[in-house]
Amino acid sequence: MRSLLLRLYGAFTTLAQPLVRRKLRRRAAAEPGYAVAVEERFGHYDTATTGHAQCWVHAVSLGETRAAAILIEELRRQFPEIPILLTHGTATGREEGAKLLREGDTQVWQPWDTPGAVARFLDRFQPRIGVLMETEVWPEMAAACAERRIPLVLANARLNEKSLASAERLGWLARPAYSALSAVWAQTEADAHRLVSLGAKVSGIYGNLKFDATPDVRQLHAAARLRGTLPKPIVVLASSRDGEERLLLEVLRRFGATAPVPPEQGAVRSISKRVHDVQWMIVPRHPQRFDEVAALIEAEGFAVARRSAAGQPSESEIWLGDSLGEMALYYGLADVALLGGSFEPLGGQNLIEPAACGCPVVMGPSTFNFAEAAQLSLAAGASLRVETMEQAVTSALKLVENRERREAMSQAAQAFSSSNRGAAERTAAAVLAIAMAAEPEEAVEPALADEPAKPPVQAAQPAPEGPRERAEPTLD
Repeated sequence: MRSLLLRLYGAFTTLAQPLVRRKLRRRAAAEPGYAVAVEERFGHYDTATTGHAQCWVHAVSLGETRAAAILIEELRRQFPEIPILLTHGTATGREEGAKLLREGDTQVWQPWDTPGAVARFLDRFQPRIGVLMETEVWPEMAAACAERRIPLVLANARLNEKSLASAERLGWLARPAYSALSAVWAQTEADAHRLVSLGAKVSGIYGNLKFDATPDVRQLHAAARLRGTLPKPIVVLASSRDGEERLLLEVLRRFGATAPVPPEQGAVRSISKRVHDVQWMIVPRHPQRFDEVAALIEAEGFAVARRSAAGQPSESEIWLGDSLGEMALYYGLADVALLGGSFEPLGGQNLIEPAACGCPVVMGPSTFNFAEAAQLSLAAGASLRVETMEQAVTSALKLVENRERREAMSQAAQAFSSSNRGAAERTAAAVLAIAMAAEPEEAVEPALADEPAKPPVQAAQPAPEGPRERAEPTLD
C-alpha cells in the first residue's frame, strides 16, 4: 500500500510535466540533443523500440556514463550475451552512451518520475534488474520496482555531506526510496555511513569504478607525437566549470602573460617570463560552454586557438580543448593539470583519469565529490592541494621547472591509479548474482494514466539531462 506522501509526490510530478517540457525546449535551443525522442521521457515509445532487457543500467550524465561503460564491459566479460537497456538524463550522457551499444541493446531516456511514465517504462522493458549509477535515486521508480519485485541497486554509490543534508530535508521521500533499494555498493566507508543513515542497505564498499578505466592508448600515443612538435610545456585547466576559466585568465593577465615586461620590473618580469614560457590550455567540462569560454578568453585579452580547428597554439595564445572524448589526449599532452571544479565550491571533477594517464594534479580546496580519492592521491604524492588559483598557477610553474619532482609525481599517480582497481569485477559479479536470483515479474496493474494516450513516437536518438538526488530533473 502506497503512502499518502508518495501519492502526493506522484501528483506533483504529474502536474509538473508541462514545466519539464518547457525546460527541455529551452535546453534544446542550445543543445539539439534535448529535442530528440522527448516522448520517451514520459513513457511513450516508438513501436520499433525493443522491449525486455535482462539488465537495465541508468547513467544520468557524462561522468556516470563513463563509469557505466566500465561496469558494462565487465558485465559482458562475465556474461557475454547479456542484453543491456541504457537510460540517461542528459544529452552528453546519451551521446556517450550510444558508443556502448551492441546488437540487442536498447537506449532510451530515463522516464520522468510520475506513476504513469514509470509504469509504462517498466511494462515495456521488464528489466530483470535495475542498476542506478552513483547518485540517481527517484522515489516513484524505487517504489514501483519494489512493488514489482524488480531488484533495484545503486552501484559506485557516493553521497557527500551536502547531498545528505538535502536528502534529510526531504526525508519523507528520500528514506523510503533508499530503503526500497535491494543493494547499495558504496565507493568509500564515509559514503557507506551516509547512505546507511538514509536507510540504504549497503552490501559492500567496492571502491570507485573509475579506477578500472584504461586510458585510450591511441590518444596517449597521439599526445606523445604532438608534444614533440610543441615548443613549450603545457599546463591544462581540465574539466573547468563556470567561473574557473575567468579566475585563471585573470591570474595570467595579472602576471603579464600577454605583454612583454620591461627589464626594470625585476621580479615581476621573472614571473611574467615563466608564465609566458608555458602553453596554457583550458578544457571546459560542458561542451555547451565551448563558445562561451572562447569568447571569454578573447575578452580577457588573449588570442584563442581551438582544438576543433585542428591547429596548434601559437605564441601568446590559450589553447581551448573544445572536443569531446579526448581527455586522455589532453592529460597525455599536459605536464601538469589544474583540477576543474575544485577552485569554485563545486566539489571537484574526477582526478582518477589524470592519475591513470600519469599526469600530476594541482587541486583547489573543493573536492567533496571525490573526498577520499583526493586524500589518497595527496598521500600517494600524485597531487598537490592549494587554496587559490594564483597558488595553483605558481605551483604548476614550479612543477614545470622541476622535472625530477614532476616525474616522481607522474609515477606516483600511475601507482595510485593501479593500486585501487578491482571495483568493476566485484560490482559486476554482485549485479549478476542478484539478477540470476531474481524472480520473473508477475502481472501488475496496467500503467497509470497521467497523460492522454500518445501515438507511436519517432525512434530514439541522443538527448537531455536529468536529476541527481532531488525531485527535480537536473538538465545540465
